[in-house]
Amino acid sequence: MYTQRRFSFKSVIIWTKREIIFFVAFSTLITVLFDVLDVKWLQVPLTPVGLVGTAVAFLVGFQNNAAYDRIWEARKIWGGIVNTSRTLIITVKDSFYLHRSEISQDESEAIKTITHRHIAWLTVLRYAMRAKKPWEASYQKDNSKHKFVYNVPEFNTPLEDELEPYLSKEEYDYVMSKDNKPNAIISLQSKHLRKLTDEKKLWDFSLLELQGMLQELTALQGKSERIKNFPYPKQYGSLGYHFVHIFMWLLPMAIIPTFASMGADISAAGSSFGDYFVWFNIPFTVIVIWVFNTMLRVGLAGENPFEGSPNDVPISNIARGISRDILQIIDEEELPEAFENTNDIQM
Repeated sequence: MYTQRRFSFKSVIIWTKREIIFFVAFSTLITVLFDVLDVKWLQVPLTPVGLVGTAVAFLVGFQNNAAYDRIWEARKIWGGIVNTSRTLIITVKDSFYLHRSEISQDESEAIKTITHRHIAWLTVLRYAMRAKKPWEASYQKDNSKHKFVYNVPEFNTPLEDELEPYLSKEEYDYVMSKDNKPNAIISLQSKHLRKLTDEKKLWDFSLLELQGMLQELTALQGKSERIKNFPYPKQYGSLGYHFVHIFMWLLPMAIIPTFASMGADISAAGSSFGDYFVWFNIPFTVIVIWVFNTMLRVGLAGENPFEGSPNDVPISNIARGISRDILQIIDEEELPEAFENTNDIQM
């Protein structure tokens, strides 16, 4: 989890409280039908249901592992963006100091332009990663009703307002006219570095090194887009969802007869407690169903690590952190404010 909130047992209960209420009501209904209304045919053998539960456990475990792999890969990609971004700006800045202790005003402006343009690239990339896809959940639509409200900057501020301060009017219009805006900005960076080299402000060797960094950033962007644009295969996600629900519907009808039989044995031993022992199936049934359902939800929550849920990779904070770092590298004093992390949830 990438939220700063400790994901305690209490948090899990709050997260799944609606399901718990439903599970209690469903188990109670089946018990009433079986014990009070004497609908004794409402039962199934426990062994087949146990086999179904084993298969479901394997499938849900596979789904959770795959979802975690997607989250971890996404975090490694953005970790690479952090490192390459810092290296790019440091290299650009130091490349102007070859055999000199000072640089001209034009060269200083070029460094600033390249740095601001890179911040623009980070901005359009994080907005592209937050774009809604049909297969993603709409976590924010009922956000006001949730106990844990959180802030996703890309949902609250238009891209235009974030992008305009870092590009010239000509470059802004060019980038906004393109479908793939991050690619457009990388292209502008490459052209600018080529121009500086032609003007003998950068060495050819420096250009090759900087072009390699742009190539690495383009590769990291492509990897991030691959995760964003290719959903977790629904034949696994959907099957896991349906199999858990099949198991959930069958489990009470398999457990209740077992508890009824145990109650009959207790009554035969001379204890009146056995007459009511069948009702103890309710908490046991709810616990088993809740565990399977919660594991399913954990997997579903991790399938899309950029969509803007509380458990996603915090690309907004990462991008803003990079922006502040590279602006300090070029000794700028005015830094963008860090994003507010509502309820300690990083986004």
